[in-house]
Amino acid sequence: MAGASVKVAVRVRPFNSRETNRNARCIIQMKDNTTCISNPKQPKDGAKNFTFDYSYWSHTTVEEPDFVSQEQVYKDIGEEMLLHAFEGYNVCIFAYGQTGGGKSYTMMGRQEPGQEGIIPQMCEDLFRRTGENTDPDLQYSVEVSYMEIYCERVRDLLNPSNPLRVREHPILGPYVEDLSKLAVTCFSDVHELMDAGNQARTVAATNMNETSSRSHAVFTIVFTQRRRDQMTGLDTEKVSKISLVDLAGSERADSSGAKGTRLKEGANINKSLTTLGKVISALAEMGCKKRKSDFIPYRDSVLTWLLKENLGGNSRTAMIAALSPADINYEETLSTLRYADRAKQIRCNAVINEDPNAKLIRELKEEVTRLRDLLFSQGLHELLVCVCVCSDVKSFYYRKQRR
Repeated sequence: MAGASVKVAVRVRPFNSRETNRNARCIIQMKDNTTCISNPKQPKDGAKNFTFDYSYWSHTTVEEPDFVSQEQVYKDIGEEMLLHAFEGYNVCIFAYGQTGGGKSYTMMGRQEPGQEGIIPQMCEDLFRRTGENTDPDLQYSVEVSYMEIYCERVRDLLNPSNPLRVREHPILGPYVEDLSKLAVTCFSDVHELMDAGNQARTVAATNMNETSSRSHAVFTIVFTQRRRDQMTGLDTEKVSKISLVDLAGSERADSSGAKGTRLKEGANINKSLTTLGKVISALAEMGCKKRKSDFIPYRDSVLTWLLKENLGGNSRTAMIAALSPADINYEETLSTLRYADRAKQIRCNAVINEDPNAKLIRELKEEVTRLRDLLFSQGLHELLVCVCVCSDVKSFYYRKQRR
């Protein structure tokens, strides 16, 4: 799993009321995994094509055969990342795009059947899978936290108080000191916490969006799997950190109509997203082996500092770029596509997060399987039987000695 690239999807939404009122024209086309954008001012220049892992056409109505639903987005991206979490990897999904592009809808969705976003679907799927466990030697625990980064300060959405401090652990990387981490035992517990956090999140109206998110939101799940190995009697543990990020919208001041406080918010949002762009570009160049960068500006913003492990570090990561289909948003949409195109070149170095006992047992079992297959391939079946008998006797003796 080490060295896997960031998985990238783009999703185009329907026209909003502002675009409809201005008789906007659709400049986005999609075919298979390719997304095509046309310049409305210079149509003769030809369209620009971008290829991603997924190109999601959600511009039309649900009834259209090519429409991509919330469920399909989760099935392609969220479910894969959840399976990686069960394997013991850290995972991250983040949504990027201009204000009103559909990021929050993709990540959180609405509380209506079929409208749930990736975050509630993943939480429900997580508890469904753990509830189906019938192994008495395997136990699960789940903890969640929810925070926002507003004007370069971190705020706990589950326990709003004074701004929190970001620190860096020498092994585990950046973390937020004193951030609430609440144990949950079912999806309804998570649902209540999500509702409370969403109500506490900083939003405001702009020309681009009536309920524009003025902060970056990070919903984190710490998923722990504990297993008792019957052969050795040892307890082993795997811990996965699932980071689900809804970024604030990128925007230009003249487009958003921002003034006063809104203008200051926009400046901070754009600063953090500009830093994110620099980090993505530097990591993409490293991924393409164009040059070896000795400096990635993670610490230039709180957002990129906290996403350090998810961008080029110990994580399996996916990015969803939310697109406006309208010609009036051509520049912003093209910028989003270029961000996404660079992000797919980033390579992360994910490893299974397990304690030394779990790692040793897993590696020994993998070696036993490899040797067993080798004996079979050489036709040494009788020797394999002797090995299995000796192993059983040794295991019996080991358990007896422990008693």
